[in-house]
Amino acid sequence: MSFKSISEIGEFGLIERLAAISAPTLRNVPELIEGIGDDCAIWRTGDATLQVATTDLLVEHVHFDLLTTPLHHLGSKAISVNVSDICAMNATPCYALISLAVPSSLPVEMIEELYRGMAHAASLYGVAIAGGDTSSSPSGLTISVSMTGQTTPEKVTLRKGAKPGDLICMTGTLGGSCAGLHLLQRERATMIEQLRNKEPYDKNVMAELQEYAEAIRHHLLPGARTDIIDFFDEEGIVPTSMIDISDGLIADLGHICRRSGVGAHIEESRIPVLSEARAIAEEFQQDVFDWALSGGEDYQLLFTLPKSEYDLVAAHRDITIIGTITEKEEGLLLTDIFGMTIDMAEMKRGFDHFAG
Repeated sequence: MSFKSISEIGEFGLIERLAAISAPTLRNVPELIEGIGDDCAIWRTGDATLQVATTDLLVEHVHFDLLTTPLHHLGSKAISVNVSDICAMNATPCYALISLAVPSSLPVEMIEELYRGMAHAASLYGVAIAGGDTSSSPSGLTISVSMTGQTTPEKVTLRKGAKPGDLICMTGTLGGSCAGLHLLQRERATMIEQLRNKEPYDKNVMAELQEYAEAIRHHLLPGARTDIIDFFDEEGIVPTSMIDISDGLIADLGHICRRSGVGAHIEESRIPVLSEARAIAEEFQQDVFDWALSGGEDYQLLFTLPKSEYDLVAAHRDITIIGTITEKEEGLLLTDIFGMTIDMAEMKRGFDHFAG
C-alpha cells in the first residue's frame, strides 16, 4: 500500500479529507448549523441565540520563536487570533479555554508572563478565561485556545453567501505582519550569528527596530476588529459573507468564493498597504504587494455587501472597497497597478502549514 504525504495535498486538502470522515457525526446533533469549513462552528442554543466556537494552535518554531517574541505579546496574540475568528462570524466573543504543552525546563515565571498577556487581551475583548489543560512537551511550547461567542440568526455571517455584483470590502491595511516578520527573522539570524561567533550579546538589538515599531506590532500584537462588529450592529449592516484575513488576501478571498460558488475581481491599486511595509519591502528588495496579497496574519476582516449598501460603508475611514464579486465562470482575477489582469489561481497563495 502506498502512502501520500500531507505535504502533497497541503493543509486544505487535509482539512477536506478530515471533514469527509467527520461528516456522518454531524447528524448526532441536529442543533448544529455549520461544522468544518468556516471560521467557526455554529449551533443553535435557543430561538434567538446562536453560539459560535473556534480553536487555534500556536506552535513554537512554526508560529513563533521565543528568541524574538515576548511572552506577554504571545499570550495576547493567542487570544486575539481567536477573537478574530469570532468576529468573522459577526459575533461577540464570550469564553476561552486554554491548553498548554510546556517543556518542564521552562521557568514558571515565563508561563505566568504568557498568561498575563492572555488575561490582558481577554479583558480588552470582554472574554472570560474559563479553564483549560496543561501537559509536558518534549519539544517546545504549544498553545491551544478554544473560544466561544454569541450572535443571532439575523446577524450570523458565513463564508458562503456572496453573490455576483456584491462589493468586496476589507478593513485596515495589509502587509504589516509579513513586514514585521521579515525584520524579526533578520534580527534572529543576527543574534544566532553573534552567539555562534561568541560575540557579546547585544541586549539593545531589538531597540534598534523602533523605526519600524508599527510593522513589528502588527506581527506580534495583532488586534481583532471587534470595533467593526460594533459598527455593523450600530448601522444595521449584515455582510453577505465574511472571513478574517489570516492566510493572506488571495487565499481567504478564495475561501469565500469557493464556499459561495462565485468569482471575484479585485484591483491592486485599491488594496490598502501599511506605509511602513512599503519601506521595509524596499529594504528587503521585495514586492510589498506580494506581502499584502499572500503574507497572511494581518487579521483584518474581508467581507461582501450588496451594492445598494455602498453608502453605509463608504464613509468609514477604515473600510476599503477593493473589488466586486463576479460569476463563478469568471474565476478569481486581479487587475494590477499597470492595468494587467491576472488570474489569482496562478499567483502565490497564502500560508500553508504543510507546504513542501
